[in-house]
Order: sequence, then structure tokens, then C-alpha cells
Amino acid sequence: MEVINDLLNYKNLKIIQNSEMFSFSLDSILLSNFVTINKNIDQILDIGCGNAPIPLILSTKTDAHITGVEIQEKVYDMAKRTIALNHLEEQIDIINDDINLRYQQIESDQYDIITCNPPYFKVSPNSHFNLSDYKTIARHEVTLNLQQLLKISRKLLKNGGVLAIVHRPERLIDLIEEMRKNNIEPKKLQFVYPRKDQQCNTILIEGVKNGNPGLKILNPLYVHNETDEYTDEIKVQFSD
Repeated sequence: MEVINDLLNYKNLKIIQNSEMFSFSLDSILLSNFVTINKNIDQILDIGCGNAPIPLILSTKTDAHITGVEIQEKVYDMAKRTIALNHLEEQIDIINDDINLRYQQIESDQYDIITCNPPYFKVSPNSHFNLSDYKTIARHEVTLNLQQLLKISRKLLKNGGVLAIVHRPERLIDLIEEMRKNNIEPKKLQFVYPRKDQQCNTILIEGVKNGNPGLKILNPLYVHNETDEYTDEIKVQFSD
């Protein structure tokens, strides 16, 4: 069923959601607050934008133009209506297309920043897919894998442009290898833990196209405290 929710504590922002599809999660919020944004950026691309949580949050942080690409037509439609609901059509464009095809039609070196909350799981003969095609595409590398994402980013990022990704820790080595193969130097990394007494379950990584070597590892981020409430450092991420 489709509903309209507040986008957490972001002032006056609404988001259209559907329980049958893959709703946005904390990962999108963390990535939006992790990516480096400076005043000189002009163009941002969000790959696999879903119902557009990352473009919405980024619109509170920059005046740059934001493009979201979403392959699933019904999810794209939700994103498009969400942007209209928030009167952000001048700043945010949502495109319904396969980024593997779309990027071939775009000239090189077009974007200052690319963000992506990609499918986390490799596809194998033992993969267990969700009964919902929407959730399968969002979670598994059915339509976009790391090799494709990094190849696309290498072409579309400007020299010195930033790629920011949220992913799972077990894919960290794959990420770093693919980034370096595509001349995107890992520059910033943060580990996210559900609680202090649990293992890391999320990573945030940022690379710079043709950047110099030198990786900065940020302080760990803990989502919940001992009473299972959000920590203060997480609560800060929920507002503009």
C-alpha cells in the first residue's frame, strides 16, 4: 500500500513509500551525510535512486543540480511524484532507465559527485531471491554489479570528482580493487556498527577520480546505544 511519510526530521520534506517495494533505509541517510559536498559542485548523479531519498536529502545541503536514475518504472514513478510533492522539479530530475545503457549516451566528465546505495549481494546459483522483483533488484546484483558501477563512474565523473558508496563490509576488498582499477582512489572510509558490542554491518566509502593515494579512516559510527535508542551521533544525521 502506498503512503506519504515525513522524511524523518528534514523540514517540510515528504516521501512516497510502498510496502511492497524496497523502502529507503538508514543507509541512504548515512550516505547522504557522509559524501563530501563543497560549494563549487554543479552536478550530482544518484545511481539507483529508488524513491529518491538521497536526492531529497542532498537538496537540503547544496544548490547543485541532482539527477537520479532508477531502472524500475513503478519505483521511478514514486520518485517522480515525490519530487513534485516537494516542489523540487527545478533542482532534481528523475530518469527511468538502465544506467548501463544510459551512461553510454552521456559525455564523459559530467558529474562532480556520484552517489550510490547499490545492490549488496552477488548473484550465484545459491542466491535466495525475494518473491518481490522490486526487492530482488534492490538487494541483488541483477541489473548492476560493482564492476559496472565503477566503470560507469570512471566515465561520468569529472577529474577530481567524488564517488560515494554505502555497502557491506564483506565487499570492502572488492570495492577497493574495483575503484583502483578504474582510477578512483579510495580517500575516506567509515565503519558503521549496530551497537558497540556487535560487528560492523555497513561501510561508507568515498573515492576521488585520479586522486592521490591516502585513505582517511573516520571514527566508527554506532547506530544504537545500550537501551536500543539511536545514539546522538545518529540523531544528528536525521535533520538538516
